[in-house]
Amino acid sequence: MILPNQLTIFRIILTPVFLVLFLSKDSTLIQISFIVYLIAAITDWYDGWLARKFNYITDWGKFWDPLADKILTSACFIGFVIVGILPLWMVLLVILRDLIVTLLRILSDNKGISFKTTYYAKWKTLLQMVFVYYLLVGYVLQNTPYFVSNYNEYILIMMNEKLIFSVMLIITLITVHSGISYLKVNSELLKKIFNETDKLV
Repeated sequence: MILPNQLTIFRIILTPVFLVLFLSKDSTLIQISFIVYLIAAITDWYDGWLARKFNYITDWGKFWDPLADKILTSACFIGFVIVGILPLWMVLLVILRDLIVTLLRILSDNKGISFKTTYYAKWKTLLQMVFVYYLLVGYVLQNTPYFVSNYNEYILIMMNEKLIFSVMLIITLITVHSGISYLKVNSELLKKIFNETDKLV
């Protein structure tokens, strides 16, 4: 097990740790949850850098590295639903899209077929992650007495419900559309996968 893959596993392990701290309702633990998230994000950057620099690229890493990112991002979105920041239906659509694509990738890998990853899907992931950072910072500020006492008016603007709803709606629409586009781009591969599956049956 090479170091980049170990870091990927470490990121997956950090995900439930982050979520427990995030949902604790204790201001100190919520602040620590943000630090845990940052550590997980740094491991994501570092394992990718190691893999490219030292050619530590494996089939295992190609699959689990993006999956670890999806697990972490999904956990964040679920946390935001639980604390009442994001609507459940939007988060479910985002997670369902990623789940469908992941399942198809598992099936294609088992058949020895490689799916094409679009730049559109990568930009979707970047957009999600930036929004997660934004919400995490806002939620930490909301739960830090010093900032609430001195900068509450700015925090209220930052965490405005209509603003968050509108941005999340755009992200949800982009996520769903990117999933549909992903399936279209790989339509021929999908036909090949399911044709081979039918032959086995």
